[in-house]
This record gives sequence, structure tokens and C-alpha cells, in this order.
Amino acid sequence: MALDKASFHDVFGRPAEHSARAPGRVNLIGEHTDYSDGFVLPAAIPRDTLVEVARAPGGRVRAFSVDVAPVEPLTYPLGAEEKGRGWLDYLQGVTVALRRAGYEIGGFDARISSRVPLGAGLSSSASFEVAVLRALRALYALPIDDVTIARLGQKVETEFVGAPVGIMDQMAASLADSGSALFLDTRTLTFERVALPADADLVVVNSGVTHSHAGGEYRTRRAECESAARALGVRVLRDVGIADLPRIEALPAPLRQRARHVVTENARVLEAVAALRAGDLPALGLLLHTAHASLRDDFQVSVREIDILVEMAEETEGVFGARLTGGGFGGSIVVLADRSQAAAAGESIARRYREATGRTATVLRLREA
Repeated sequence: MALDKASFHDVFGRPAEHSARAPGRVNLIGEHTDYSDGFVLPAAIPRDTLVEVARAPGGRVRAFSVDVAPVEPLTYPLGAEEKGRGWLDYLQGVTVALRRAGYEIGGFDARISSRVPLGAGLSSSASFEVAVLRALRALYALPIDDVTIARLGQKVETEFVGAPVGIMDQMAASLADSGSALFLDTRTLTFERVALPADADLVVVNSGVTHSHAGGEYRTRRAECESAARALGVRVLRDVGIADLPRIEALPAPLRQRARHVVTENARVLEAVAALRAGDLPALGLLLHTAHASLRDDFQVSVREIDILVEMAEETEGVFGARLTGGGFGGSIVVLADRSQAAAAGESIARRYREATGRTATVLRLREA
């Protein structure tokens, strides 16, 4: 039997007791602001991770992924999690996070299947973590709400995997949908779903250049933001605003550029929410354009292929604006397009990108139907 067709029963010899899903996300605007307590505006994509589980004796975990080698289930005993086992680290991180938070679970078998592209800036890891936590919540009747699930998912990455991420991805995987944008204040975790205009669509174009949040550049950017905050005499960059730009301009490079991006990006998120509510797609598109320039020039997280995609998108009929989405150093762009022209725009961008770079871009629309 083909491994990607193997059912839970095929792998473990019995049926699953519970299953849960969680989506990937695309961030409309608000990049590299969440770990500075800022504002973000993600939406769920129509690609998710499915986790099926059943209880198992002896405090043992067996996990099988239909997407990733090896071909046999990987195992570990609860309480003896060890880093360095690839994708299994995200599952081990979940059981560690639950234990540290005081939630008791027993052994279980898990089958994981994901349709969220890896390394594409679409939060495949957060989708995985939230889906696992939802499945275990059902399996062991854990008293945890959706915000707690997001907090636990973030701890998986920061305390076990070792990726210094903010909480946006996990909040989006836990709370967002594809018909609206999740306006989230990452300081208070208050959120509001803001409907996407009916005549708009978001097109996600994956560059094929993969990235990793556990890599050094992402960690460096976060450390630079923390250094800039200290230099400005505040705890995090959320505590300064547009009125403080003259003080920010006095900082040495690159702290000046990093702080300028975060402060102006927070302001752009608030403007983007207002544009969404007003249905003003040209204004929203201009904000995406400006946000990409800030990510490229001030935060320096873009790469040649991403810049090419953004330029091509903004030359395409029916497109209002585009920018890098996700942590950067590869991944995807998000394109705001007229809904009636979104499919053709995505195809055109992908075709011209392949001709210019030799790389194959994949295209995903939020409103595929």
C-alpha cells in the first residue's frame, strides 16, 4: 500500500478515536511585529493539517506522518522527550508543553497528514501544533480553550524546538478563518474577525525558496528589535509609535532600520483594518506595497526571488498590491486581487516567474470556489 494512502487502521491496527484539523495561515500585513507585542492581520488558508489519535497503553507515543519519511511510526516514552528528531520534535514539544502546564495525558498513537506546504511562510508548524493539541484535547478531555492552545503551541517552538517566534501563527491556526482577517493585538491577545470584501481575493504565491524560523537570521532580527527597544528605553517596540520616529532615526544602524519597520508596520496594520472595513482595496493594496518595501529595505528579510514575484504581481491586471508574507528569507508572497481576476493573475505571475528564474511557483487562492 502507498504510504500516503495508509489509514490510521492500516498503521496501528485499530480505528482512531478522535481527529482534529487546523489550517495554515497567510498574513495579510503585520510582519515581524508579534514578538514586539504589536498588531497583526492574518487569515486562514484552505490548506490544513489533519491529526488522528487513539489512546495507547504504557505512556508511549507512536506517531506516523504520511508526508515525511521514515516509513515506520516514530516512538518515544512520555517524559523522555529528546530534541533532534526532525518533525517529531513538534509533537514531542506538545507533550512537554502540556506536562509543564499541568495537563495530564497518557500514551497515544497519532497519524498526521498535512496539506500546508513546508517552509513556504504559511505556518505549517503552527498548523501541526494546533491540530495535535486539538486532537489531544478531545482524546483526554483537556480543559483548554482556543487561546490556551495557541499559547501552548508557541511554547512548543520557543521552549522545545528553539525557534524564537511570536504568537501570531498559533493564534491564526487556532482562531482564524478564510473569510475574514484576524485583527490581533499580540500584547493583550484580544482579537476581532474583520470580513474580507466580497469583491476581493488573496492569492498566495509560493516562491519555492524554503525558509526556517529556527535559522540564525530570524533569531538575529528578533535580537536586534530587543536591542533597539533597550536603546529607546522601552520594554518592546510596541511601546513607541510614529511620534517617536525622530528618536528612532538617531539610533545606530541596523537598529534604526529594524525599529522603523516595526513602528511603521504597526501603523500600517491599523490603517489596513480601516481600509478593510471601508472596502477600500486600492488603499489596502498601497499598504501592502509599502509594507514590502519596509521588509525589503529596513528589515532586510526579502530575497531576490520574492522581490521578483512582488514586482511581477504589481504589474498584473487586477492586482491592487503584493508583499512578502511570513518570516522572510524565502517563502511566499500575498497578493490582493480583484476576485474576478484573481485566478488569471495567479497563473500569469507563476508563468512569468518560471520564465524569469527557472523556478516553479505554486499558487493558492483563499476563495478557491
